[in-house]
Amino acid sequence: MTTATAAGDFAAQESGRLPRPWAGLFALLSGVSLIVLDGSLVNILIPSMVSDLNLNRSQVLWCNSAYALVFAGLLITAGRLGDRIGRRRFFMIGTVIFMFGSVIAGAAPNPGILILARVIAAVGGAMMLPTSTAIINVEFTGERRAIAFGMFGAVFGGMAALGPVLGGWLTQDFSWRWAFYVNIPVGLISLALMFKYIPVSVKEKMDGLDPVGVFLSAIGLGSLILGLIDGQQYGWWKALEATSIGPISFNPPGLSVAPIAIAFGIVLLIAFGFWEAHRNRQNKVALVNTGLFKIRRFTFGSLTALVVALGEFGVLFVLPLWIEAVHGYGPLETGAILAVLAVGTFISGGLARKAAAALGATRLVRAGMIFEIIGVIGVGCAMSTSWSPWWLAPPLILYGLGLGFDAAQLTNVALEDVPVDQSGSASSVTSTFRQVGSALGAAMLGAVLFSTFSGTLTRDISKETQFSAEQQQQIVDTVVNTSGQAIIAYEKIPGDSAVVTDAKQSYTDAARYTAFSAAGLVALGLIFSLGLPRDERPDRKTKKKNEELVHDHE
Repeated sequence: MTTATAAGDFAAQESGRLPRPWAGLFALLSGVSLIVLDGSLVNILIPSMVSDLNLNRSQVLWCNSAYALVFAGLLITAGRLGDRIGRRRFFMIGTVIFMFGSVIAGAAPNPGILILARVIAAVGGAMMLPTSTAIINVEFTGERRAIAFGMFGAVFGGMAALGPVLGGWLTQDFSWRWAFYVNIPVGLISLALMFKYIPVSVKEKMDGLDPVGVFLSAIGLGSLILGLIDGQQYGWWKALEATSIGPISFNPPGLSVAPIAIAFGIVLLIAFGFWEAHRNRQNKVALVNTGLFKIRRFTFGSLTALVVALGEFGVLFVLPLWIEAVHGYGPLETGAILAVLAVGTFISGGLARKAAAALGATRLVRAGMIFEIIGVIGVGCAMSTSWSPWWLAPPLILYGLGLGFDAAQLTNVALEDVPVDQSGSASSVTSTFRQVGSALGAAMLGAVLFSTFSGTLTRDISKETQFSAEQQQQIVDTVVNTSGQAIIAYEKIPGDSAVVTDAKQSYTDAARYTAFSAAGLVALGLIFSLGLPRDERPDRKTKKKNEELVHDHE
């Protein structure tokens, strides 16, 4: 075989199996955008849903928590099933289920149906997300894989930023229901393109599942995230109020349900680890191939994803609450500020190819984390009661740059050494680590925000001698329990200017401290990333493989 022929064959292999790879990637990304948009839209829609469907406090919480519980609990199972059923087919089935859930949510006549719709959509989303990264990992190789994951990160970050704007616009000019209905045409486009441009993947023989593993992972993760979500409402240790799960209400004597759920979840997840190791030793069907954790790049990549996620999205949780409460902006204006983040993610997505070629994927991930740390610190510094919230734009762009480099490239790094036939299950493990990190981080940073807010406001309001101690405590409870939204109501009451001033400054101090805490958590993830092995520059790696292939055929 000639040198030119060998090099040409290798180049063909490097391009992957997709006849039109970028059309296929667009099909995947349009489907993934449904998941991201849905997650970022809901918080903007809640006030209108409360008014239209008369949602109470518990039902509002379950609109979000039911989705998070099901989504995280099924990720590992979905990744394994995708490998067995076939990745394209599984992704398309997930898209249909997600669209079905969106239709039900848009037409929901009552809170119960709305919560059920969120559960259905979560099932579809859990099927789509790990399968999409597995398809990219299998169908794209070399530099094209770096580009594909870069575009994945750009779309992921961009849609997360654009979602609030879209939700605010649809709610303001049409109805909150259209924010769910808009998923239908996007889903249909994704299905058509998937069918045309993504090949049918080779699937393993369906030789059984691991029902015990499915149960332990789903219930364990669900219980852990339930505790993390409900700790704010029901108390982290001592019960603050009776616990409500759907129509069921119970109250353990003195003890909150949160530590019980967290402890139960941890026990089940430990049992899951031992069970999976046992199944692998017995050469039986297992949900997770524990041998994957012998791959250093996969292990540290997954751990880094978990730790970084603790602080990565905390700012996006804090900013809408703070902007609306302190500056009185509406959902559309708030969403427009957050959309600035998309500028950074789209820029970094476009630069991903050259940056990965110059630095290597691992170095690019670390560079992305550094951008995120600087950006989040900048967001904290820009928070002020007197400055316009638009001063947040420059650090948000920087934060978006880092997010675009880090979010998808970290998945690329973690899966680089994983065998192709394990891509789905490996991808789902990495995605689950990130989802658990996000849930844990939201709980931790939420606790930081509201505990700091409560303590600071209590200190400041105590200086207002015109209020009795009982009145001071009532003001603190009202403002903090409404996530600061009561500040807007106090502004309309004559004579309460001191309360408004104290509350706005206290909320700003708490939000700033929370942003700095988030930056610290991302910095901790940067430290974890030092455990990743050094990677070769993609251009040198390709040249080396070409030379080896030519040598073998001479």
